[in-house]
Amino acid sequence: MSLPTYYIPHGGGPCFFMDDPQGVWTGMAAFLRGVPAALPARPKAILMVSGHWETDGFAFSGAERPELIFDYYGFPPHTYQLRYDAPGAPDLAARAASLLGAQGGAARIDPQRGWDHGVFVPLKVAFPDADVPVVEMSLDRRLDPALHLAAGRALAPLRHEGVLILCSGMSFHNMRAYGDPRATAPSHAFDRWLTESVQLDGAARAKELERWSEAPSGRFAHPREEHLLPLMVASGASENSGARIYGADVLNTALSAFRFD
Repeated sequence: MSLPTYYIPHGGGPCFFMDDPQGVWTGMAAFLRGVPAALPARPKAILMVSGHWETDGFAFSGAERPELIFDYYGFPPHTYQLRYDAPGAPDLAARAASLLGAQGGAARIDPQRGWDHGVFVPLKVAFPDADVPVVEMSLDRRLDPALHLAAGRALAPLRHEGVLILCSGMSFHNMRAYGDPRATAPSHAFDRWLTESVQLDGAARAKELERWSEAPSGRFAHPREEHLLPLMVASGASENSGARIYGADVLNTALSAFRFD
């Protein structure tokens, strides 16, 4: 049985584990909690692509028990005491690196790398029992969309091996625009373009996503594209049309999540 791939929002820092009197993150947390029930089978492992790790070439976390990297700043003390004790999966890291290498990609295993908040924060919501092994995959710091689409194509066999490819970022990531009402219209323009592109089949979708910076408000939505590129990996791992499975206005901006079967 083949598992789908996902592009999900990971929220702002440890947002799901703080007081949220305005309900800014409530809907996103509910969406993340619903991910496991929407799967056709329980995953044997999770390959998590995060927008918070960039390397020369691609890399995979290879530790048996990765530590957490608290790469957010200025939050309440308790958010630096969070735990997520899921096991690593060195065998999956080796398999994924081999798949990329077979397609001519540069890939290595980092035996020391821990999990940044683009990994442990959404997983702590979606898979709170921490009983599914996890490997984190980096972005190639060249940030080439075609390269990340190709990486997704190379990793597609994992979907038939019980691995959930879960790609973590934010479909809108202009830090200066969050909370500004002037960001609403351009963020929706980009979100509409992104949704229409995702709904195309594989080759046509790839062609559109490669030119994402030319989309309406593309560079406004992503002054730097590291939070968008995980989508390319999720998209590349499927030839089927994608679907928008979550959408909300968060801090005056449109945010979406997508699934590829």
